[in-house]
Formats: sequence, structure tokens, C-alpha cells
Amino acid sequence: MNKTILLALVLVIFSSCGSVKKYNEHITAKHDIEDLQSDVDKLYKQLKKHHPKLYQYTPKNELDFKFDSLKKSINQPMTSKAFYRKLVPVVAHVRHGHVDVGSVSKQFTKKERKALIKKKFEFYDLDFEYLEDKLWVKNSFGKDSTLIGNEVVSIDNEPASKLVETYKTRFASDGYNTTLHDRFVGKAFTAFYVRDKGFIDSLQVTFKAKDSVFTKLFKRIPKKEPKDTLAIDSISVKKEKPKKLTKAEKKENKIARKKTKKDNKKYGYISKRKQYTRNFDFIGKDSSVAYMKIRGFSNGNYKKFYKESFTKLDSAKTDYFVLDLRDNGGGRIAEIEKLYSYLTDEDYQFITKSEVNSRIPFMKFLMSNSMPVGLKVFAGLLSPIIITENLLKTKKKDGKLYYKFKESKIREPDNLNYKGNMYVLINGNSFSASSLLSTHLKATKRAKFVGEETGGAYNGTVAGVYKVYKLPTTKLKVRMGLMQVEASQKQEPDGYGIKPDVQILPTVTDRNAGIDTELEWILSDIYDRD
Repeated sequence: MNKTILLALVLVIFSSCGSVKKYNEHITAKHDIEDLQSDVDKLYKQLKKHHPKLYQYTPKNELDFKFDSLKKSINQPMTSKAFYRKLVPVVAHVRHGHVDVGSVSKQFTKKERKALIKKKFEFYDLDFEYLEDKLWVKNSFGKDSTLIGNEVVSIDNEPASKLVETYKTRFASDGYNTTLHDRFVGKAFTAFYVRDKGFIDSLQVTFKAKDSVFTKLFKRIPKKEPKDTLAIDSISVKKEKPKKLTKAEKKENKIARKKTKKDNKKYGYISKRKQYTRNFDFIGKDSSVAYMKIRGFSNGNYKKFYKESFTKLDSAKTDYFVLDLRDNGGGRIAEIEKLYSYLTDEDYQFITKSEVNSRIPFMKFLMSNSMPVGLKVFAGLLSPIIITENLLKTKKKDGKLYYKFKESKIREPDNLNYKGNMYVLINGNSFSASSLLSTHLKATKRAKFVGEETGGAYNGTVAGVYKVYKLPTTKLKVRMGLMQVEASQKQEPDGYGIKPDVQILPTVTDRNAGIDTELEWILSDIYDRD
């Protein structure tokens, strides 16, 4: 029996190694013209079948022409990555930000993954920002903080400006606004670079600091320094025994750990950045202004956070409240609806019923051809429940199908709802759920908006749940939203974001001086009133 199990394990390992090798050979091989053109046809067919607002921003004849021209331009065999570079700008013409084309990258065996997980790539420690038509280092989570504020001139001898302009063609905002492009290309620059170049072991980056230009080599390095590199002579230095803790100290440490764990969940801890998704504090002169920074609506126990924060606001009788949604890419509908319940004193319908192309959108998501077989089997077992739930919530009206989320019911405001003066900070990276929340606050004239036009559209977005379709030949994965999620309020013309009442843009000078340009304007406006 033991020999049989051992033989089975060996076969699984070799099968895994073989499949990895086969996959890597496939994506690096040049595919036939007919197969590449077939991938184009199949993708467009999937978009037409599943995307409920495919022609909202780009007319059918124009989109037909784009895909047809792409097919005609494929006149020689090419690799999956080369095909990705041709396909993604065409898909971006759909002008829906949640439609996303993923590239392909080398796969690794279990042994290789085990070795790689012990290392980190220094380049990934950098956060970038695109300001004043240049790429800058916004933050560094590694040891070299001196790079912050430096301009990126080139990467492996490719001008940063050329890379930025190329990557801007590889994603879309919702509609016609352009603010998302300048903001998101900086925020996601590392991801775009990896998609473009694939797995990288080292990179030579040229920076500019004031008038000096210098080059730095980024490598994959061990996450922890080996013990033998430590500058301590373990023979000559007597090792100190760890201090034995008393029962009281142990209990105190245990309570502190439990509190940290609860706080991490409540505030949504982001381990790489060592910061929280949600922050609340009092700022300004005499801490008289409430400030809430929300980096996303996707992780942590948001209900406890909002109840705690608005209880503090209610107790302090604060006159001014600033909600910072800059660089907030969105997240859960349930969370933004809960937050809105604290910001209004009237009954409201947060979203309308969502237009869909299928009566069973959740099954379409679960049965995507990119899903693991095990998940499909599990979904199949639960399909009677999932399908029944979908059918009960999906109705046809005027020839269209609509799915009813619980957030489309009429709701009452929370008892702790804030009634004071309010400001909202927005920028091009305010997208999806954060734009939907902003739509309500803008339409009801609840707040003064400061910053720049959001990347997400005022009139809603196609998201909710997604289908991820894997192209048969090139193995590229394309994500598409299946539900139109929108508020009842609308603006004309369609295809633009929530625009600020006061446009304030950050500057490189202020960034380097540690000045928050937009927030400082708000504080000045508040104290000028007083």
C-alpha cells in the first residue's frame, strides 16, 4: 500500500512538472494565424453574450470595425504575449473599466515556487505616481527610502515616458473621462510592467534627483538576511537567555495580541504597506475636523469601524467631516451602502435593479472556463440552490433582464447619521464603488467635492459579479462584468465621472515637501469660514 501511495505521488509530481513545462512551451511558441484570429472571434462573442452594456460608450459598428481590423492585422504567427499587446488596446475601446485582459506568464514547479517564495524582488517595493507628465517614486517599502521623490527616467534602457504612454492604451475608464489614465498608470505601473515583460530576475532603473542622474540595479534577494551575514561574532558574544515572563505579563501580551487582531480586521490591515484600509481621526486646529480615509471597500469588518467612527462623530458634535476617497478603486456594494446610511438623513434606494444578460449570472461566473475543475464540481453540487436563488431575483421588464440586489430596497438612514458640513476628496483613481457612493453624495448636494473628476462614471458601472474567460489558443484571461450597477440619479452627457466643485491637483513640489495639496485647501476653506 505504501509503495502504491508513493508511486501515485511520484506520478502526480511528474505530471505537474510535465504540465508546467507544456504550458510554458505553449505560451512561448508562435501560434498559427487562424488560431489567433479564432481567439479574437471567440472573445468578441463572449463579450456580446455576457456584457449587458457592451455598446454603451462605443457604437456597435465602431466596435465591430475594431475587432475586424485586429483580425486582419494578424498576418503572421505570434506568441501569446505578442498577441496580448495587439489585443488589449482593442478591448480597451469597449470603454468599460472592469473589462480587463490579463497577460500570460511563466509557470513554476512546486520546487521552484518554494525557492521563489523565500525571495522578494526589490523593484516591487516601490510605489509610483504619474504627475506633471513624469513618473515618480511615491513610496518605498524597502530599505532605500532615498528613492522617494525621484523621477524615473528609464527602465532597462526604455524611456519611462514611452512605457507610460503604452500602458495607458491597455486599460479603460468607465466612459470618456481621462483622469483615470494618469492616476492608474502610476498606481499600477509595476503590474503593467510585469504583464508586459513577464518574470524578471533583475532590472536596471535610471533615476533623476534634481540635477543628478544615477542608475540602480534591482534584484531578487532573500526576504531575510542569512544568519552568517550578521555582523555578530556568535562565539565571542554570550547569548542572553530570553526573559521569563510572569503570568501577568503573559496575560497582558495575550490581550494585546487579541486587540491587534481585532483592530487589523476592523480597520482592514494591509501587511505589505503596514497601514490600514480604513482610518479615522480628528485633524486641523484643535482637532476640530473629522477625517476619514478609505483606501478600498474590500477587506475587514467595516460595520464595526463605521459604527465606532460615527459614534465618535456624534459625541464630539463635529461641524466638519472630510471623507477621503482618493485612490479608492472600489469594492463591496454592501459596504458603501452601509457608509451612505451614516451620511444621509432621508430614506434612500442605493442602487436600482441591475441589468444582466442571463437569468443565472452567478452560475455563469462559477462555470467560467478559467475556473478550477474542483470549484466547478462544487458549484455543480450547489447548482439547484444557486440557480433557484438567481431565478427568484431575476425578472424581465421591457424586454430586458434585471437582477435584484438587497441594496436596491428602500432603506432608512442610520440613527447616528452625520448632519454637519461635509467635504469629499476624489481623484482619477476613485473608481467603481467609490464613484457610486460619490454619485449619491453629489446628486443630493450632500458634500462639497474637491480634487479631480473620478475615473468611475456617475451613471454606474458594469461589475457586480464577473466571468473570466480563458482564450483557447493564447490562454489569455479576460474578465468582464455581468451586471450594470447604478444609482437612480443620472447626468448628461453619459460617460463622465463625478466632477469636483473645486478642482485641486497635486504638484510634485508639494509631494516632495510632504504637503497634501487638496486636504490643505479644505482646511483653509474651513478656517476661512470661521
